[in-house]
Amino acid sequence: MTHVKVNFSSSATDFYFAYGISHLKKITDPKATVLITDENIYHAHAIRFNGWNTIVLKPGEDYKVQATADAVIAKLIEMQADRMTTLVGVGGGVVTDLTGYVASIYMRGIRFGFIPTSVLGLVDASIGGKNGVDAGAYKNMVGTIRQPAFILHDMVFLNSLPKQEWENGFAEIIKHACIKDAAMFRELEVNSLETYRGKKKAICTLVQRNAEIKIRVVQKDEFEKGERRLLNFGHTLGHALETQYELLHGQAISIGMTYACHISEQLCGFKQTDELVSVLEKYNLPTYAAFNKQKVFNVLKMDKKRERKEMNYVLLEKIGKGVVKSISLKQLEKIIGEL
Repeated sequence: MTHVKVNFSSSATDFYFAYGISHLKKITDPKATVLITDENIYHAHAIRFNGWNTIVLKPGEDYKVQATADAVIAKLIEMQADRMTTLVGVGGGVVTDLTGYVASIYMRGIRFGFIPTSVLGLVDASIGGKNGVDAGAYKNMVGTIRQPAFILHDMVFLNSLPKQEWENGFAEIIKHACIKDAAMFRELEVNSLETYRGKKKAICTLVQRNAEIKIRVVQKDEFEKGERRLLNFGHTLGHALETQYELLHGQAISIGMTYACHISEQLCGFKQTDELVSVLEKYNLPTYAAFNKQKVFNVLKMDKKRERKEMNYVLLEKIGKGVVKSISLKQLEKIIGEL
């Protein structure tokens, strides 16, 4: 158990690594708190929600939309939630995104925290204050940047996580290694998914290490003007694929990273594509895929990282060193067309 207070530009977040949900009542008053979770989490861990006001959502990315946020707000009004209420998202990235978004706009902003229950949520989605909803084919097009008051890790939730969701989360772990931590990349090469699923200490250490990478990046660039863009490695093409082909987030990002390596070869002289592809495949993630390039590019060019006729694209100089390159949409369309 490790407690770390992290300062951001205008607020601070308490991180409780390897704690338990039983500690939650020491952080927030159950009478003035509403937990938000999904049906899968609630049914697998019902006993953990005893004594808490709880809103249970339908699971999945399809429900990460404004209509769900509106339904949650209606429920909060019915529950007479006020400015002293704390919302706590207990779930994966969809739940934490929705919770943070609703908390940021309900009564112009109330306190919130997260208990991430997936590998993806633990290492990425819950950290950094980006919360929002999808708009049609466009991922996270509507949202806010506002830091949670706390993030509590209860690793017991991983016991009910399907293997495919472990794989989904490891795409973001591999991404962090690619952009910031070559030593962690070597560790991932040596180990396997089974190593981390079978050893509690190994996964706790890996999760904390990844959380700390993202925390450091966000502290330097909370509102994504520079370095925080590195966290989008694999995401520009990946998000377009995710919405068009109903892929899991990690699967889409894995394909996005594979093609970003090939763009990196052309523009940055990157020479380690085979090593990255090998690690992705070791963790059962897809790499190369046939897709309608024009259709995907049409979605991609509306990505939030576009600035007028240029796209800020995250590439690799080498494993452990990500860079952001501004590529004209015309050149990018040509490159993607030739991949």
